[in-house]
Amino acid sequence: MATFTRGFGGRRHERDDSRIPPGQTLVQDWPVLSAGATPEIEPSDWSFSIRTESGLHSWTWDEVQALGVEDVTVDIHCVTHWTKLDMSWRGVPLDRLFADVETSLEFCMVHSFGGYTTNVPLDELLDGQSWIAFEADGEPLTPEHGGPARLLVPHLYFWKSAKWVRGIVMQSDDEPGFWENAGYNMHGDPWKEERYW
Repeated sequence: MATFTRGFGGRRHERDDSRIPPGQTLVQDWPVLSAGATPEIEPSDWSFSIRTESGLHSWTWDEVQALGVEDVTVDIHCVTHWTKLDMSWRGVPLDRLFADVETSLEFCMVHSFGGYTTNVPLDELLDGQSWIAFEADGEPLTPEHGGPARLLVPHLYFWKSAKWVRGIVMQSDDEPGFWENAGYNMHGDPWKEERYW
């Protein structure tokens, strides 16, 4: 069952604001939308893995943090028509996790605690396009917002930024994840309004 913040509000954007994709409403708050129960995961119990054709690569909370945490400010866009601008995050770029991972596979299935999955092509996660995020707006991520860690892929609709992220399985084919199987677009570019199949 999906849960939503009651009464989250926004304002229709000015048509000359080039940072807001078509069909989006600007919000100041950060709406909570989840499919299913909110897991409670302690950082000491959290780990991240990447499975490739050659095996499993895994990191603990401390090992991921030791790769180098970055501060980044990005805009986020939800498929439910809200946009939040200039949101500050702290996290580790996926580039650093993949630096020692060899794979010829082109597609990722992102897995979360609780069973959620979403598909993203590998080339859309690398080259400074995504992070494993631990903080937002100067605070540790709360469980409702995907804490202790979530994927952050700001150039795609926000359902691709999987909450409670725990790993990636590399694949040869672009298979649908949870919301994609329910009719959401396989890619999710907000500038093209790739909301649904």
